[in-house]
Parts: sequence; structure tokens; C-alpha cells
Amino acid sequence: MNHEILVLYYSRSGHTAQLARLIARGIEEVPGMRARLRQVPPVAPVTEVAQPPEPEDGAPYVQKQDLLDCAGLAMGSPTRFGNMAAPLKHFLDTTGAEWASGALAGKPAALFTSTSTMHGGQETTLLTMALPLLHHGMLIVGLPYTEPALTSTQTGGTPYGLSHVAGAKGDNPISDHERELARALGRRLADVARRLAATP
Repeated sequence: MNHEILVLYYSRSGHTAQLARLIARGIEEVPGMRARLRQVPPVAPVTEVAQPPEPEDGAPYVQKQDLLDCAGLAMGSPTRFGNMAAPLKHFLDTTGAEWASGALAGKPAALFTSTSTMHGGQETTLLTMALPLLHHGMLIVGLPYTEPALTSTQTGGTPYGLSHVAGAKGDNPISDHERELARALGRRLADVARRLAATP
């Protein structure tokens, strides 16, 4: 049985990376499960300088092998006009071979995002990030309303996945409810992955 969940993200200001680390903590609260943190490199319309093979800070860059190795996937991106950021979409666009081979089919996935405003596209970003994963045959895991923080939150948090309201200047800390929901999503994803792997 594979016990690792891939936590894959793109983060520019650091908020999505913080959510990724909180989800990873939740994953590792499930006995026997581990998190593998990875990020996607930035992209530009015209590449002038190649990115270094390892980022200056944060998690290592993702490799296709990380997708093959994982028992489940948590995927996150800041919002760009109600959709995922270009670097994450660019990476997903290169996974045709993994789609053709069914490498991710039947594995659970969860989603997370960060926006500058409360209604800045959190839900559309989470939903549109789900679409390529559904094409891969993944099983989308959301946040159920059995999580009390989902009803109480005045900041981020949706049934479609985890979210954070960073503020117009990006200076809002992750709220207590957002932290609680991040760990809850990690635990739920890891528990579903463990149950699926144990099914004959």
C-alpha cells in the first residue's frame, strides 16, 4: 500500500504554500499516512532565464514520478480571474501520458485556493481545478458540513475545498477556521486514500 499523499501547489505570495503545509499536517494526523510537498515552477510568456533545478525556497519542484507514486492528491493555486494560475495549468497540460495510462484513475483528490477578496473567485477556482482531475479519473473529496468550522467561518472555507482570504494587500493571516478546515481536509483526504488502498 502506498501511504503518501502528494500536496502539489503554486504559490506566489506564500499564502497557498501555507495552506499546503497545514493540509500536510492534517494528512500526517492519519496513522500511517505521509505528505509529499511539491510545487510547480513559475512560467512566463517569453522565457529569458531557465529556472534553477531546485527552487530557492519552499518544496522541491514536482516531477511526473510524484503523480505515479501518490495514493492521493491535494492541489492548490491562488485565484487568477476565477481560475487556477497559469503555472499549475501548464503543468497539468503536460500530463497527457499519465492520463492515457490511467495513472491517477481511482485516486482521491482535494483542492485549495487563496484569493485577495471574499468573493474573488474561490469557488470557481476550486471547481475549475477539479475538471482536469475528473478527466484523469480522480475522486474529488470536498469539505462536508459535518465540519463545524465550515458553518462558522467568516473568512475562507467552502464545501468544494479549502480557501483563504488573503486581503487586498495580502496581509491577512490564515484564520483559526481556515487552519481547522485545512487540517480537516488533509485528514479526510488521507483517510479516504487509506480506505481505498485497503479495498481488495
